[in-house]
Amino acid sequence: MNDDNYSLDDYVGDLRDIAANTREDREIISKVRPLARRLALSKTWLKPEHYKCNQEQGFGVHLLHEEADHTLAVFAVSWLPGRGAPPHNHGTWAVVSGVDGPEENSFWDRLDDGSREGYAELSKRAAKAFVEGEVVALEPDHIHSVMNHSDRVTVSLHTYGMHVNHTGRSQYDVEKNLEIPFKVIQQ
Repeated sequence: MNDDNYSLDDYVGDLRDIAANTREDREIISKVRPLARRLALSKTWLKPEHYKCNQEQGFGVHLLHEEADHTLAVFAVSWLPGRGAPPHNHGTWAVVSGVDGPEENSFWDRLDDGSREGYAELSKRAAKAFVEGEVVALEPDHIHSVMNHSDRVTVSLHTYGMHVNHTGRSQYDVEKNLEIPFKVIQQ
């Protein structure tokens, strides 16, 4: 269902209610999923500048909302054709909904126990292309990567329990078995 009247302000109000009344990440995710899909399909918030990407990074990160304490961060993320993000975690719950164009998400398992600083062994478990209105939900330690295999810029709506540059999250170099701090450049 496409609800053209559901706005970013409505979404943020709903996020605040959920955060105030829910403690478990899985329960928060289950409540946010349908709302993220609803906002993504409404596109009331989507602007031409949300398609702009950082050439070096390969994607654009456009902040739509963030609480003063860095919680409840909402972004429009744009992906250049043939580019993506390496395997990474978020350090917080994450709900991502397709807005415009397909994006392939690959899901990874961590094979080591995490006891060696800077070291990580990963194995790809599955990959799936997500399109408009489809939702990916991730817990804080889940690892995924993203790739835009299309020939145009794609956009997705990302909602996090906390702004990802404030979570101490990691990206992974699968070939070298490295775990590296991961921060994004915001547009």
